[in-house]
Amino acid sequence: MTHIDLGVDERLSPGIIGLMRYRPETAAPLSALAETLLRGPHPLSAGERELIAAYVSGLNDCRFCCGSHSAFAAAQLVGGAATVARARACPDDAPITPKVRALLHIAAAVVEGGRAVTADLIDAARAAGATDLEVHDAVLIAAAFCMFNRYVDGLATFAPDDPEAYAAHAGHIVEHGYGV
Repeated sequence: MTHIDLGVDERLSPGIIGLMRYRPETAAPLSALAETLLRGPHPLSAGERELIAAYVSGLNDCRFCCGSHSAFAAAQLVGGAATVARARACPDDAPITPKVRALLHIAAAVVEGGRAVTADLIDAARAAGATDLEVHDAVLIAAAFCMFNRYVDGLATFAPDDPEAYAAHAGHIVEHGYGV
């Protein structure tokens, strides 16, 4: 049960969904941020950006965000859920590009703290082909998901245990995005 009464059935509006229904004034800019970072025009695919969100959410132990964004990434990446699971478990052994692997290392450093992102991590990403925009947005996605994870877990929102609950919503997000 959430720490506050959201006025919704949390099983029908789990995680951030219930929070956004509770506070539409903040939902609009948060949804716009997610839409821009994860689905807007970008050299990284939407699936790769969702993978960064899922990876960060897993490191933060946010079940709802990790489950959601893992499903959203799986729906858009070659290899689907198996690729996402391997990348989340160990990016160095996953069937992902060296560039995405390097960006995941940067994202992990952001979870540790902004100052943990070192010049060596940036240099490694550049050596793997990452542009300044891709490095910038990997850091911003990671930072934003640290915030989203703390928002969702800080209010003790409901997170389904069944991975199919997240997969069922993935098609909607892939097709329609994060609009409020």
